[in-house]
Amino acid sequence: MNKENWLKKGYADEAVDKGIDLRKEIKKLCKEKNAVILGHFYQADEIQEIADFIGDSLALAQWAAKTSADIIIMCGVHFMGETAKILCPDKKVLIPDLNAGCSLADSCPADEFARFVNEHPGYKVISYVNTSAAVKAVTDVVVTSTNARQIVESFPKDQKLIFGPDKNLGNYINSITGRDMLLWNGACHVHEKFSVEKILELKKQYPDAQVLVHPECKGAVAKLADKVASTAGLLKFAMQSDNKNFIVATESGILYEMKKKCPGKNFIPAPPEDSTCTCNECNFMRLNTLEKLYNTLKFEWPEVQVDQEIAEKAIKPIEKMLEISAKLGL
Repeated sequence: MNKENWLKKGYADEAVDKGIDLRKEIKKLCKEKNAVILGHFYQADEIQEIADFIGDSLALAQWAAKTSADIIIMCGVHFMGETAKILCPDKKVLIPDLNAGCSLADSCPADEFARFVNEHPGYKVISYVNTSAAVKAVTDVVVTSTNARQIVESFPKDQKLIFGPDKNLGNYINSITGRDMLLWNGACHVHEKFSVEKILELKKQYPDAQVLVHPECKGAVAKLADKVASTAGLLKFAMQSDNKNFIVATESGILYEMKKKCPGKNFIPAPPEDSTCTCNECNFMRLNTLEKLYNTLKFEWPEVQVDQEIAEKAIKPIEKMLEISAKLGL
């Protein structure tokens, strides 16, 4: 065991016996330690297969808030672990790899965002959940792509609003609510890359296909959509649709759950602008592996920590989001 090496690498870098059944051992450790595995829709199939609960950012936050487990293993990215820790300060929150960050969260440094907020007195601040705890600490209410529209509409129409960090989601919400929110100039590296031309090419191959688009995509891509929604919303739409073919413009990890819940239907990943790729994956999400998950449980490291002063401020907008979502039945 070389903890100095762990710190350098950001995960428990220990050799795993090739002869063990990782899935069986992970489940055994979870039972022994009263641990629960939460997995995002964008995780690799092997992680989704073993997770106790799979969901989008809103669902993972809701699940973390109510779990009775002593240990939460967040198989997603770092801000999701922070959110779980803020909601469950007395629980141990682990993440398989500390390097699992988020390009969208990184596009909104806390000090710069705080300065931006201070330059616009009289504005209420709405922050997307894909942000650091420090950004949430200068926020009035947090939103996810599932509840963003409803929470924005809960403010009086004459209320000035700042929305950050995703400009594409913010523009989409502005377009469907008639608002004129002031937007931070941030974006997700995965959703920014989808190609209008390649989606149109796929439509020629599958003329009856419905196009499913995440609102973090650029406006030109959203205009091609039969449905714009969060990952959970796109999954629900696909389950309820009578259509057989779907072109999916979001991180390709969601296809695992779509195929699982919709046997017999065909889900085609929308390609990014890079012609060498046939689907679009988040490199950060894919850093989590079964081996890292096993070591995380075994050694109970890396543990997610949030500064207490920041956590005390950040929990208020998160709880407000959960409260509004509960009232709206989301």
